[in-house]
Amino acid sequence: MKLLENLILGSRSLRKNQTPWENKLWYNLRAKRFKGYRFRRQFVIGYYIVDFCCFEKKLIIELDGGQHNEEQTQLNDKERTEFLKSQGFKVIRFWNNDIQKNLPEVLETILDNLK
Repeated sequence: MKLLENLILGSRSLRKNQTPWENKLWYNLRAKRFKGYRFRRQFVIGYYIVDFCCFEKKLIIELDGGQHNEEQTQLNDKERTEFLKSQGFKVIRFWNNDIQKNLPEVLETILDNLK
């Protein structure tokens, strides 16, 4: 039970301290702005906190910074993605640079994955 409490507290903290890229994407996804789909941010699933989740469509969106180029982080990401897939979720990942430079294309990719 302590682990779940820590995850919930961690997700609250992450919501308060989003990166600029998370803020930019969240602005487009929040309050059913994005084609009527409901997204949650920094949402707990199992032992993980995912960046964004459309629970209705079982779609998870993860934003990755430069640290995701590191070998250990890539292994952790792979393990995390496999767990989420085993729970019935589809996981799509974008680099922070994608949000900064190609937001319309990112939103189109998200929409394609919601269909």
